[in-house]
Amino acid sequence: MHGPAVLSWLLALLTTATGGLCLLRLRRPPGCTASPMGRGGAAGRGDAAGHRGGRGSDAAEAAMALGTAAMIALGGRLPPPLWVGLFGLLGAASLCAAAGRRAGGHRAHRLHHAVGAAAMVYMALAMGRAPRPAHPGMAMAMPMGLPALTGLLLVYFGCYTLWSGSRLLTVPGHPDVATAGWPPGPLPEACRLAMGVGMFAMLLAL
Repeated sequence: MHGPAVLSWLLALLTTATGGLCLLRLRRPPGCTASPMGRGGAAGRGDAAGHRGGRGSDAAEAAMALGTAAMIALGGRLPPPLWVGLFGLLGAASLCAAAGRRAGGHRAHRLHHAVGAAAMVYMALAMGRAPRPAHPGMAMAMPMGLPALTGLLLVYFGCYTLWSGSRLLTVPGHPDVATAGWPPGPLPEACRLAMGVGMFAMLLAL
């Protein structure tokens, strides 16, 4: 990654914090989204399915965020095929989850995870052709990638970041989650906004 070393470490801290928050969200109790009809009713079953889908998204976001942080901090010190394999598996898992019958309302978000994983594979391949970092504190040093592909990904993640930011301003807190002692509803949108900013910054450095 071109630019000051401090930028790389700030991005690593941002993505690490995002991954940690996603892991904390995985611990939220299933009952926090329970329907007044109870678990036996149709709404209860829908809430349970939505909770499972939400946990799957949380797990995918945690893996993406922590994997991104590791690649920023250790990218040049580990072989690029390792990162290609890691993010390739994450992308394949996201595509399978999006194609599954249980995806429901989470299908678009799973496809977004697949796009993010594909972007990380692209950056890992670029990293494999890069010279050693110019700054001693930077693990990632990337040459210019394919301008058209880089530009397309920049447009995608730029638009996604703006969309996530707009949702963050309009999503109210979830009363059931708040009373259960868990963070309010805007937290997932904040995590997605942070990851969008991180991906855009990494692509901009290509």
